[in-house]
Amino acid sequence: MTAVRILSAFGRFWWDFIVGETPELAIGVALVVVAAWGLAAAKVPIGAALLPAALLLLLTASLWRGRRPR
Repeated sequence: MTAVRILSAFGRFWWDFIVGETPELAIGVALVVVAAWGLAAAKVPIGAALLPAALLLLLTASLWRGRRPR
């Protein structure tokens, strides 16, 4: 029983750490990383510039969403 509780707490910690209150941001980051990896594997020159640009867009969207009045 203790091992199950420990594993459950460990999983909840990582879910809260990675996803937190914005699962769309975690999914967006995962998609950007996969897309950048795919472009790099295909040796597309623009692939290296995709990662920082897309992450900046995601950060901007997240900040914009966070400052809107609810």
